[in-house]
Amino acid sequence: MSKRDYYEVLGVSRTATDAEIKRAYRTLAVQYHPDKNPGDAASEEKFKECAEAYAILSDAQKRAQYDRFGHQGVGGGGFDPGFSNIEDIFDLFGFGDMFGGRQRTRSRVQRGSDLRYDLEITLEEAANGKDELLEIPRLETCPGCTGSGAEKGTTAESCISCGGSGQTRYQQGFFSVMRTCPNCSGKGSIIRNPCKECRGQGRIEKEKNLEIKIPAGVETGSRLRVSGEGEAGLNGGPAGDLFVVIHVKEHELFERQGANLYSAVPVSFAQAALGAEIKVTTLDGEEDLTIPAGTQTGTVFRIKSKGMPELGGRGRGDLFVAATLITPKTLTKEQRKLLEQLAEVEDTQFNDASFMDKVRNIFG
Repeated sequence: MSKRDYYEVLGVSRTATDAEIKRAYRTLAVQYHPDKNPGDAASEEKFKECAEAYAILSDAQKRAQYDRFGHQGVGGGGFDPGFSNIEDIFDLFGFGDMFGGRQRTRSRVQRGSDLRYDLEITLEEAANGKDELLEIPRLETCPGCTGSGAEKGTTAESCISCGGSGQTRYQQGFFSVMRTCPNCSGKGSIIRNPCKECRGQGRIEKEKNLEIKIPAGVETGSRLRVSGEGEAGLNGGPAGDLFVVIHVKEHELFERQGANLYSAVPVSFAQAALGAEIKVTTLDGEEDLTIPAGTQTGTVFRIKSKGMPELGGRGRGDLFVAATLITPKTLTKEQRKLLEQLAEVEDTQFNDASFMDKVRNIFG
């Protein structure tokens, strides 16, 4: 069963702001949460669908990939909404632990951001594959503090206000409300002596030289994922991934449609009328092609296995060549004399009654 459009799932337009998307998701999440609809499988599925849509559209980079490539651009796989009960929904909305139960400690380890790199290659490179050296600007773990953000020889101190949990509890009437600690901004710790190299951020911007292999058969829009080569995570979190998006340049001779290639070859009147052996340019060099006698302009010839390779090595497409009759702009005296003689014969042929009957049959 195909996935529904994420904007349609949340009931917002494609130009919706982040605030509108969040507001729409809040309403739907509370409406369909399994804790409010026990035993209702349909509501549970709608809740998961809304959570998946929000996870993509609330992330600027994933939303851009989805807008351009659809579900395939963001993996198109399954999704775990990650909310075990309705208390998690209130945490999302900023109400904290309204049920007076357990206090949650937010994980301060964060995965690094994914990166996108647009790479332009030629049709020949797409056909043969190649090794490409990329220069990727990204945030890497600071070597001076190994990602802690604290100057070497020092450590971050646990926040006194929240006891290192990153959250503080407030009493509002009958409810106990958890909010992000204003003293440490939810980090749970405070750096008194920030690293001079990264100024306490734990990451620095560097340029990484990375060699990747472009497989044969890629086409415009193909995405290559390089795991762990995105930006470094925070506080020891895993690095994100690098996505290389391929753009194949237009070729002066060939037009590509999937694994097949299309081109045209010039043919003289004599070659078309009498037949000939001609040379045709392919991606692998020149190939012999037999032009049978009486070939008409626009006739398409198929040369097997001379197209593009299928991605993954599952075979190769074909090359389709259209014969194009070329009329010379200037003639030598001998050529003109021979053509005039031919014209006299053609006049006799085309004035023949049987030929005119064929013309009348064509036009009714």
